[in-house]
Amino acid sequence: MTEMTFHLDAFEGPLDLLLHLIAKNKVSIYDIPIAEICEQYMAILEEAQRMDMDVAGDFIAMAAHLILIKSRMLLPAEEEEEEEDPRRQLVEMLLEYQRIKEMTPYFRQQTELGRDIYVKPPEPLNRDAPIEYHHSAADLVRAARALLERAQQRVPPSASAFKGIVGREPVPVDGKITMILRRFLQHTRLRFLQLFADAQSRSEIVATFLAVLELSKTRRLMIEGEGEDVELYLTDKEAADE
Repeated sequence: MTEMTFHLDAFEGPLDLLLHLIAKNKVSIYDIPIAEICEQYMAILEEAQRMDMDVAGDFIAMAAHLILIKSRMLLPAEEEEEEEDPRRQLVEMLLEYQRIKEMTPYFRQQTELGRDIYVKPPEPLNRDAPIEYHHSAADLVRAARALLERAQQRVPPSASAFKGIVGREPVPVDGKITMILRRFLQHTRLRFLQLFADAQSRSEIVATFLAVLELSKTRRLMIEGEGEDVELYLTDKEAADE
């Protein structure tokens, strides 16, 4: 085995040292060769002791844990029962430490934000100075009325406000188309506004307007003129006779 040239003070703990050995040997963290990693780990501890370095207790505890895992893996497994992998707990510890180590630069960056920024401290309040009000009772009354008016504006309108818009049966457009064609039996031209003279509701006005659009879309009537002088005339007289 090659001579180790690094020291324990280069690692933050035993898990950091194990991750270094796993990366150095290019092995999977899910399939750690315990015998090889344990041998290298112990060699580093012995090198540290020969250099009169203080070996922390957590490094020694991890060495004992590695030896325990190695001894369990050397024991013959029983065929009837499937035993849990002795390395499972160590793998979970390494994965958790690796995730924390990867997030360390981010948290370090967050703690350094604003380190060189200095803000002015808040000025102390002069609590001894009396508080003066320059508003009269009439000002408070006006403010209360304005508040009530704004609150009333947020209230939805009553059902009576929709009278004539909803609540009635819709007028069918087909019936209005028939009505317009019947009028052409007596007249060659019809003024557009005359079609709405007998309308009793908004639904009837909308249905009449849609009937005109439908007849114009199918080219059964044409629209001429502008403004209030708009007139309608049939393009197919036989359709009206039918």
